[in-house]
Amino acid sequence: MRGEHATYACGAVLGFLGDLIAADPRRGHPVAAFGRAAGAVERRLWRDHRGYGAAHAVLCAGGAAVGAAALQRAVRGSGPASAPLRTSARIALTAATVWAVLGGTSLGREARAVGGALTAGDLDVARERLPHLCGRDPQALDGPQMARAVVESVAENTSDAVVGALVWGALGGVPGLVAFRAVNTLDAMVGHKSPRYRRFGWASARLDDVAGWPGSRLTAALTVLAGPGRRGALRAWRADGGAHPSPNAGPVEASFAGALGIRLGGTLAYGGRVEHRPVLNGGAPPPGVPDIERAVRLSQRVSVLALATTVAGRLAVGAALRAAHREPGSRQMRRTR
Repeated sequence: MRGEHATYACGAVLGFLGDLIAADPRRGHPVAAFGRAAGAVERRLWRDHRGYGAAHAVLCAGGAAVGAAALQRAVRGSGPASAPLRTSARIALTAATVWAVLGGTSLGREARAVGGALTAGDLDVARERLPHLCGRDPQALDGPQMARAVVESVAENTSDAVVGALVWGALGGVPGLVAFRAVNTLDAMVGHKSPRYRRFGWASARLDDVAGWPGSRLTAALTVLAGPGRRGALRAWRADGGAHPSPNAGPVEASFAGALGIRLGGTLAYGGRVEHRPVLNGGAPPPGVPDIERAVRLSQRVSVLALATTVAGRLAVGAALRAAHREPGSRQMRRTR
């Protein structure tokens, strides 16, 4: 266990680089496989009842976490002769899991695809690509509204698809990574307030709120550090972060709005209904198409800082544990002298 923290750190860096290089595959992604399995469980369990929804969340997210923990134990193995091989296997497992759960590169790719279509004036292509980023009704949006939707999605998904996963990976290793992505995926599948999921998806939505809390706050803090407008980011976070209906999207979107010097929030069409959300960073101009690229670049800077922060935190904990482990022995040696 002494090298477990360094092993995780090495695997996390490799997995992050893997996402930068390879991004998400079009087919055969592990998260998509989990989604199909969760959908199959839903078809058997669905009732218009919170209890059944809670059972669905526990079975799917808990099962994924338990499976990841079992795989991690199997990779650790036993026997000193195979220690270098086991270390390499643990690094490879961590790297593969980090690559699988991160979505930062795909997020930037899809945002830029919509931005490119808007720049070319091709609203049809932009509307076709927008559902890859968010669940809003693209037919109800014009060009400026789609630009706002993209910027808000980049902000929120920086937390959901990158920072939150890295936080839980640093806290819980491979099982933490898998559990966070499972919870986040369940929320996307059943956590919205449609007639079918208002009760059944309640547990998944609340679980996602809890799991996303530390990552969203770290995302907002790193946005203040990495953004072009630090004071604006901090001011908008403090003033407007709590006004958003989502306890985790609010701080992130508000800090992005302040950092970029734009206004987010307002009316939107989502899932067949219209929502009137509070304005974030009021008084600033609405986002334009060029702000999509600015948001993507800010997301990338925040993601790199999140990797550095979580890896450094994991290594610091490991160093503290090693020091605490050595201290009793040191005192005993001094007493025997």
